[in-house]
Parts: sequence; C-alpha cells; structure tokens
Amino acid sequence: MIALSSDECLTLLAGVRLGRVVYTRDVLPAVRPVNHVVRDGEIIIGAGASPWLTKMVRARDKAVLGYQADQIDQNSHHGWTVLVVGYAQIIDDPDRIAKYAPLVQSWTRTVNDALITIEPDLVTGMRIAESSSI
Repeated sequence: MIALSSDECLTLLAGVRLGRVVYTRDVLPAVRPVNHVVRDGEIIIGAGASPWLTKMVRARDKAVLGYQADQIDQNSHHGWTVLVVGYAQIIDDPDRIAKYAPLVQSWTRTVNDALITIEPDLVTGMRIAESSSI
C-alpha cells in the first residue's frame, strides 16, 4: 500500500460520484452511501432521505463528519481508498443550492433533505498496488 498526498486524495475523490458519509447517530457510528461532488476544496454531499443526518449537522456549531470513497478492482485488488474528516455545514445559500443540487442527486432517487458541505481537515488515502512475491 502506498500513502497518497492530500491533493492526490481529493483528485481521486473528485473522479467518483458515490461514497459513504460517517457520522454519529444516537452515540453510535452510522454510515450511509451518498453522492458527492468536490468543488473548491470542499466535498458537497446530498442528505437524501436522511433527516437524522441533516438534524445532527444543523444542531451542532461544528459538526464533524467522515467521508470515505474508493475504487478497488475486486479481481486484482488494485485501486485506492480515501478518507476525509472535516467540519460540516448545511448549505443555505440559494445560489449554491441551485448550483450543486443537480450534481448530487440522491443515489436512491429520493429528494435530498439538504446539501451539506464538508471542509476537509484530515485527508488520508492509500493506493493499493501490486506487491512483489517473496
């Protein structure tokens, strides 16, 4: 496994549309698949039919979310994985909502409860490459 730089991680993340948001629900970890887009160094996700996620982000001044995406070939096991941890906010600006809503339509084809932006604080990733045999 080869560690990736933050810039490489965000570039790879921008190349895929689906990932998993990680958050706390009832003091336990929760994970949900969501669509995303990377713009201006932020990850924008749609909280499709996720009122608990929207409510949690709205209720906290500095809500912390994790976001993970990967692209790994099931046969060769080659690929990459990226994890972002950062502060989240609901996007309330109508212009930003109009701009991003079509880009992060829910993968379940439900209406998004809200659009959420994650400002990356910690960005890590690994490329899974072929290893040499001993």
